[in-house]
Amino acid sequence: MSAASVNRWPTLQHAAAHCLALRDPAAKVEDTRAAVAAFSAGLLPLADADHWPEIPDAEAVGRPERPRLVHPRHVASRGLGSEAGRAAFLHAIAHIEFNAINLAWDAVLRFPGMPESYYADWASCADDEARHHAMLIERLADFGHAYGDFDAHDGLWEMARKTTGSCLERMALVPRVLEARGLDVTPAMIARLTDVGDLATVAILEVILREEIGHVAAGSRWFRHLCALDGVDPRTTFRELLKRHARDVLRGPFNLDARRAAGFDEEEMAALVQVVDCAR
Repeated sequence: MSAASVNRWPTLQHAAAHCLALRDPAAKVEDTRAAVAAFSAGLLPLADADHWPEIPDAEAVGRPERPRLVHPRHVASRGLGSEAGRAAFLHAIAHIEFNAINLAWDAVLRFPGMPESYYADWASCADDEARHHAMLIERLADFGHAYGDFDAHDGLWEMARKTTGSCLERMALVPRVLEARGLDVTPAMIARLTDVGDLATVAILEVILREEIGHVAAGSRWFRHLCALDGVDPRTTFRELLKRHARDVLRGPFNLDARRAAGFDEEEMAALVQVVDCAR
């Protein structure tokens, strides 16, 4: 890749702003992958404090006109026993991955002053999420559908809105609560899809599960880093944030092995269970 090919993005943060604003999913995937490749090749520096691009309001995130966003109760059934159900399921996961591209870029752009490795982590995450979205859309096409054909909900981005003012809260509540939900539910989905013989979708989910452990681990790492900077106890802080913001979104049971691999300790997992039990 030549330096000339990335001149439109003087820094990684400018690339993040560009990709975040894109409304077309295919363009968002393509430019995300190009930007991260340029950054990985050393062709895209970080912005300095004096040349940081404007940080947009969370409402300005680029989305296509479809899918229509509805209450979670109104999203199509994801039963996996029929092709229609598997198509709805694939669409739901593709929508999560589309939002995850935006979340990763938002983390790169919204929070100046972090170490370079923080931005490298979330740029890499954006690249993974873009690849996941593309794989899911390709598989969805095998069922005769495209992204936008089903309704979707906005739960993942809603938590992004709530955490625009705090990188610590973003790291605690988006990767470690909402995105970590995938660690809990994906193994059962893989087993069910294996039972119905959909091994092509199983192969995609196995890639996503493996790589999402790393994304949640990045959230754990940077959450603890920020707690240390603020002089607060990460276990107590995580428990308080769960009670304040996550009572209505936490669901058990939890995939304890995957969460351990993603940086949760035993006290934090006990706090997850306690919040779920208290919410019943």
